[in-house]
Amino acid sequence: MDGDGPPLSGPAEPLVGRDHDLGLVRGFVDGAMVSGGALLLSGDAGLGKTVLLDAAAERAHGAGMRVVRAAGVEFESTITFAGLHQVLQPLLPGLDRLTDPYRTALSVALGLDKGAPSDQLLVSNAALTLLVRAAAERPLLVIVDDLPWLDRASAVVLGFVARRLAGSRVGFLGAYRSGEGSFFERGGVPLHHVQPLDTTAAAALLQARSPSLAPRVRERLLTEAQGNPLALLELPVALSGPQRSGTAVPELLPLSSRLQAVFASRVESLPAATRLLLLYAVLDGTGDLCVLTSASSGRTGMEDLAHAERAGLVDAATGRLAFRHPLTRSAVVELSTSEQRREVHRALAEYRADRPERRAWHLAHATVEPSEDVASLLEEVARDTVRRGDAGGAIAALLRAAELSPRGYERSRRIAEAAYLGADLTGDLRDVPRLLEEARLADGGRAGPLVAAVAAAHHILLSGEGDLDTAHRLLVGAIDMQHQPYDATDPTMIDALYTLAWLCQSSQRTELWKPLHRALGLLKPEVPDQLALTLSTMADPARTAPPALGKLDEVIASLDQEADPVRVIRIAMTSLYVDRLPACRTALRRVLRDGRDNSSLTVEIQGLVYLGRDHFAAGEWDELQAQAAQGRDLGRAHSYQLLTTEFLYQRALVAAARGDETATRALTDEMTLWATPRGVGSYLSCASHARALAALGRGRYEDAYRHACAISRAGELASHVPPALLVVMDLVEAAVRTGRASEATAHVAAAHEAGIAAISPRLALLVKASAAIAAADHEAIDLFEEALAVPDTDRWPFELARVRLSYGERLRRVKSTTEARTQLADAIDTFERLGARPWTARAGNELRATGLSVGAAGVTGPASLTPQQREIALLAAAGLTNKQIAERLFLSPRTVAAHMRQLFPKLGVASRAALRDALADLPPG
Repeated sequence: MDGDGPPLSGPAEPLVGRDHDLGLVRGFVDGAMVSGGALLLSGDAGLGKTVLLDAAAERAHGAGMRVVRAAGVEFESTITFAGLHQVLQPLLPGLDRLTDPYRTALSVALGLDKGAPSDQLLVSNAALTLLVRAAAERPLLVIVDDLPWLDRASAVVLGFVARRLAGSRVGFLGAYRSGEGSFFERGGVPLHHVQPLDTTAAAALLQARSPSLAPRVRERLLTEAQGNPLALLELPVALSGPQRSGTAVPELLPLSSRLQAVFASRVESLPAATRLLLLYAVLDGTGDLCVLTSASSGRTGMEDLAHAERAGLVDAATGRLAFRHPLTRSAVVELSTSEQRREVHRALAEYRADRPERRAWHLAHATVEPSEDVASLLEEVARDTVRRGDAGGAIAALLRAAELSPRGYERSRRIAEAAYLGADLTGDLRDVPRLLEEARLADGGRAGPLVAAVAAAHHILLSGEGDLDTAHRLLVGAIDMQHQPYDATDPTMIDALYTLAWLCQSSQRTELWKPLHRALGLLKPEVPDQLALTLSTMADPARTAPPALGKLDEVIASLDQEADPVRVIRIAMTSLYVDRLPACRTALRRVLRDGRDNSSLTVEIQGLVYLGRDHFAAGEWDELQAQAAQGRDLGRAHSYQLLTTEFLYQRALVAAARGDETATRALTDEMTLWATPRGVGSYLSCASHARALAALGRGRYEDAYRHACAISRAGELASHVPPALLVVMDLVEAAVRTGRASEATAHVAAAHEAGIAAISPRLALLVKASAAIAAADHEAIDLFEEALAVPDTDRWPFELARVRLSYGERLRRVKSTTEARTQLADAIDTFERLGARPWTARAGNELRATGLSVGAAGVTGPASLTPQQREIALLAAAGLTNKQIAERLFLSPRTVAAHMRQLFPKLGVASRAALRDALADLPPG
């Protein structure tokens, strides 16, 4: 190609993750334009070597260089000097300026003239001279791709030329696939090995080019592609629409035609016995070498494996078979026939008779006609798989079981169960409506099984695409259609009742609970313990929780051994309004980690929800902010509007406590705008809670009273409104401050009558403190002392500091100045540590009123770190990376990075290297 025009091709958009490579080739071009040189690029197929050559050509054209390009071609590899002809053809007008020996040597070599072949050294020098003279007029860049396919003569000449370009204004840039032999002598020529994209760049490329992929499909493609850009671009192309959304993604990914050309060609050249051996290895998937000979009944042997090893496709040096690239496995399968695959699966099912899950899947792949026996085996596999936390694997098993189901009702039920798991666990909300329609059609268009209604209700609730009344009617109607009495051992019925309870709790309307209680009365032989326990604490905890707390504490004590993530989430839900979340932390962090590992998105987000609530209660607000941002991003990315609103609430609480009124208003407005038309009363209450807290901090007590009463009127704890337990002291304090003494007294009486102080130390603290706030001076002091004497309240530092502030204010009013200073100083210490500025200011004003000045400087140094910041700082000082710390503590790397940014200024350091000295005086423990 003559380089006076534009390059043959060029990167149409910025290359992702190739900044270093681009910088290197562009720097090479800039240097070659002045002083010549050569550079070779190597790397596996599909890594983008050709795109880098395009970028070099574009750079050279932009700098005014002349560019000539060539590429090795397989069918020309036996034609002498074919490659050299490609390179020199644009420069042939310059032949006339060469000396006769050089001109004759090149003319004969390139087939332009007849004559005796010249010595190879003469041809090489002639080619070098032609290039150098062409560059004297204008700097020249020679680009040759696919060097291994050059004919031998051309490769030798160009290798000679490449090593002699220094000072010539000629650049030579070549590329070849790693591991392939070539006649091009690479010795003495600088080499750059192009690496696969790193994890971050690979994810960015896949997101940019295929943004609609379901989360677990995206993770699967990232794993299979191993940073290969071509694979990242082409694998989504080969997937069907349902597969892209996460339904029935095949165990071995299909290859596009471009990927087949890259990966299948090397497999195709192997002997038939070797390809059969590899097929056994791929379909078995364990790497166990014994399987390859035992299951194949002697049709293949280990000697057949040598061909694949020599081709660089597999490695068996460790005693187990490993494919060097995952997509080679796909190529092996695509080159086999469907009958070959079924035959191998049948053999493997027989060989794996002692492994029920593997046997079931092999039989499923070997079966063509419907078979209830195989479908039932797969359904059992699905139930076991979901108990291990792999919802995606369970969905795949259920959908294949549905395909093999002879009867329409069973087919419909299994598809609907897959839809339910998609809505409840994996986060594939977009796929739920399509699966539900398939379930309906599979049973002749009838109403469908109960599990279909459960899935639909989940979809409506989580996505916010409908209102709670619609979801409630749908689910109640489906439950009413079931045969009575209801079977308490039917997991679908129990899931339906849990979902109905969630709907009712989200609505905060007493009348919606009546159908649930009616259904519970029809459940035989009895309501399961866990369901009864959950209902006692989430429906109307002010009235029904106390008798159940002993049983709940027993359940939580065994939670660390609980393997079922759904059960862990349900126990956390049971614990929320009775202040048992601290004891659930370890299990929730494990659920969070396992949710990420198994792409169980709903479980992961729900884990973030309950950990976030606990972080606020524990005063770990920086941790909450980081996790809430992560949860919000996940929720928005996957249309989880309900759970996204939860993270708005958590952020609004922190903003309110820290005095950021603009953020509080924006967040609570967003919550109410979403929740009001959908009837989600729980988040209307949550918005009122955040607004009341913000108003109290700023001393706007009339606003605070109005917002607190929006949750529960003064003098009563509203029925079936759990957030009423959160604002008992808020309402009482606001009532007293606005001259509503009788309302404050009535609300304290309602809290005493309900006995909520028995639920937890926090509620005991707040009920006693509320009584003190509402009491006359001569009674208040003793009541405050009773409140502060409640054990274990330091787990709720913000509430404890608020009580101390109220106590200090009362002590100052009754002239107990010394005692007031003690309470106010303790409150200030906590408020400053939390960053609760308006509360710090309130306490500071009171302290100044006692005649004591308040220091402007806040707490710094190791003592200012939260427990989690301390742990992260110590691990970072020991040399662990953010990723390693995240894995150790079951956090995300982004959360760890946020903590690192916060703890640096607290410790007065600017780098990780300084952490060890900054922490030197940190006390143990």
